[in-house]
Amino acid sequence: MEKRKIKNTDLSVAPVNFGGNVFGWTLDEKQSFDILDQFTEAGFDFIDTADVYSWWVNGIGGQSEEIIGKWMKTRSNRQNIVLATKVGAQTKEHGLDTSKKHILKSVDESLQRLQTDYIDLYYTHYDDNTTPVEETLSAYDEIIKAGKVKYIAASNLSPERLRESFEASEKYNLPKYVALQPHYNLMEREGFEKNYAPLVQEFDLSVFPYWSLAAGFLTGKYRTEEDLSKSQRGEGVRKYLNPKGLQVLKALDQVSEKHQTTQGTAALAWLLANPLITAPIVSATSASQLDTLFKAPKLVLDQEDIELLNEASK
Repeated sequence: MEKRKIKNTDLSVAPVNFGGNVFGWTLDEKQSFDILDQFTEAGFDFIDTADVYSWWVNGIGGQSEEIIGKWMKTRSNRQNIVLATKVGAQTKEHGLDTSKKHILKSVDESLQRLQTDYIDLYYTHYDDNTTPVEETLSAYDEIIKAGKVKYIAASNLSPERLRESFEASEKYNLPKYVALQPHYNLMEREGFEKNYAPLVQEFDLSVFPYWSLAAGFLTGKYRTEEDLSKSQRGEGVRKYLNPKGLQVLKALDQVSEKHQTTQGTAALAWLLANPLITAPIVSATSASQLDTLFKAPKLVLDQEDIELLNEASK
């Protein structure tokens, strides 16, 4: 499988990033191991998680990292995995926190749960908007020099704070973010395309969009109010059951039928056709869902397909 380089790093990854928020939430440990085995056996190697997954279950999180850590230990495959995790998000125990004290404590806890001595890509998950960006970056500088983290990335930072971070990196000779994890998909285009794409180009960032399938809406399984009860996440897509959403699904129906594939695969292929996108983040809880993401890198959309989807998702 063709690998894509994470810019300004020595890392290359398969073009789909597995979202580990399902581990310890909708998948138990055994099911998680099975999904991870299938994912890596198919040639993929990029796993994304966060220290707070799944805090909404137990109030504090940590389950996802623990499961991934046990799996890597059992399979003795840490050297074959590109591993991303995050810091800064809230739990029931604390609010948003990107202070140096919190980062230095959290990285050690993540390493312990993941049963590894280094993290490939460490994200600022959420910005607390009060800690000076140079304090956050100085914490990263310390843990990179200690060998605990290879590279840093950003998610859910405002465009202003992202730019400020790059200015501080330059001014104080601190590490620079190499990647951005934005909310971006066919139903959520404007925020990224208007506010972040120019920064991505200016600072040469790799991009790993989260909610790439709009919480499952772009798979086409939610088309009526009744469909929302099909899964635990159903209520999360209610906002997309509108004329625009149905228009996007109609376009996906056309493209997927043309290529004899699924709507979800077509939606991911649309992301992968964008030269700014390195690897979309996708979760899966079954073999059929995995198949959707496995096929995405092989599906090459033509200009007609892209224009149809762009028009429907305006």
